[in-house]
Amino acid sequence: MAKKTVRTKVPDLHTVKEIVAYGAAHGRDKKQYMFTDVDGTVCTKTFSDGWYDTTGLGQYLYKLGLRGKKVAILSENSYAWIMAYYSIITGKITSIPLDPKLPYDELAELMVRSKCDAIYYSDEFADAIELMKKTDGVVIEHYIRLDDYRNLIEEGHAELNAGAENYLNDEVLPDDLAFIVFTSGTTGKSKGVMLTQYNVASDVVASCSVNTGRHAIGFLPLHHCFSWVGALFSGSLLTEWGYICRSIKDIQKDMMEYHPQNFSAVPLAVETIYKKIWYTAKKEGKTDLLERGLKLSRFLMKMGIDARRRIFKDIINNLGGELEIIICGGAFLDPKYESGMNDFGIRIINGYGITECSPAVTCNRIDNSKPGSVGLPIPCNEIRINDPDEDGVGEIYVRGTNVMKGYYEDPEATAEAFDGDWFKTGDFGRIDEDGFLFFVGRKKNLIVLSNGKNVSPEEIEDKLSTIDYVKEVIVYDEDGYITAEFFLDTVTYPDAKDRIKGDVNELNKRMPMYKQVAKVKTRDTEFPKTTTLKIRRKQND
Repeated sequence: MAKKTVRTKVPDLHTVKEIVAYGAAHGRDKKQYMFTDVDGTVCTKTFSDGWYDTTGLGQYLYKLGLRGKKVAILSENSYAWIMAYYSIITGKITSIPLDPKLPYDELAELMVRSKCDAIYYSDEFADAIELMKKTDGVVIEHYIRLDDYRNLIEEGHAELNAGAENYLNDEVLPDDLAFIVFTSGTTGKSKGVMLTQYNVASDVVASCSVNTGRHAIGFLPLHHCFSWVGALFSGSLLTEWGYICRSIKDIQKDMMEYHPQNFSAVPLAVETIYKKIWYTAKKEGKTDLLERGLKLSRFLMKMGIDARRRIFKDIINNLGGELEIIICGGAFLDPKYESGMNDFGIRIINGYGITECSPAVTCNRIDNSKPGSVGLPIPCNEIRINDPDEDGVGEIYVRGTNVMKGYYEDPEATAEAFDGDWFKTGDFGRIDEDGFLFFVGRKKNLIVLSNGKNVSPEEIEDKLSTIDYVKEVIVYDEDGYITAEFFLDTVTYPDAKDRIKGDVNELNKRMPMYKQVAKVKTRDTEFPKTTTLKIRRKQND
């Protein structure tokens, strides 16, 4: 019997503007953001500070005549990025958050396709801006330097103090187009996902109603909507603070300094943390001690005594000392890592989402979860499995208030993406008797064998990734053979390349014949990845 889920009381807000304003009104002088400025100074901003900066920039945009138009952001993660973003989405303006790791010519092409009217940018991307200015079809009228954002805030407030009220009093409606998000998927050309104010607001409210959290650090790229629900807007609803990481390379240092209670991550980050714990134990000759600790902890748990965070205090301290939850999404996470981190006293809250659904669709709960699953639907949507096979596996369909309006200026792709009012995710999964969703893999990645069997490469990859020295792996079809290509940890394990075929054969013995890996390849460099750390598939290399 599934446990009753304890829900957090959050207001039923219908626009993102209401959510940001709610945080400002209820947070007031509470800390909202911490960040390290370009000169190395650690800065703290309260909710009131954030609202002041948001409204100043918002009025500046209205002064430029950008009401009803489209404004992009091109910058690395920063406080200025967030304030610029808030200034757009709290007005009647459409935001276009850009992936700063895209090639400059692709960024220029997106500006042409979106007919963008203005762009915020940091000096780091001055060359990209120069290219845009020279590109035929770009119609940008205003190029706004984020490095000037303090002056622009004061310019906007000078307008407000002089009596201008058009920005603050402008009514933002639930059906207003608030976001055009160009997907950064692992295959295919990006499409502009159109999300309304209510799409995203309903997703945030629903997500916060089933799970809650306290102070966090944010290192996922801010242009991706996983960051919005997992950090930015949820922080406003819960009036909790977060530290803005400039780079994922600094995460260990930032965790030690700012002691997060939670953070959001993709499976690769969780796998890396777990493997590092065991590697450190081995390096320090403490593997036996760690294993004895696990035995003791599990015995005590059976007696109703939870001593995990005391027994594994050193591990917890190496992760900042206060880490309790990692919200994980973006790909499948092998249950080994989920249960392994839970053994140390850190809960992995697995979820499933997709940009077209704002993005959260399902998630496990603190008090109601199943290992290996991606949880139950959040309250703003429902799911079903279309055309399930004998194992109950089929395409995941979603219907709800979080489902996109459509693809920007692409009616054919929009029509193809829907079956009536159900959005076709292109992902395969199954739903168990308790309503938990189990993610299987991407429809476009499926390997179709000559005997008609469909094989999910993600399922095999997750099993292969449990080999200690496997850092990255992708599985694909090559000339009719299931092929696994590896990036191995040859520094810690110098004999990794010699061992890999034997270890793959051992795993093969535990899999059906048609799922067994027939070819093994290794590479000397990491696989190309999206900015959310998902490996780009073989066909898109």
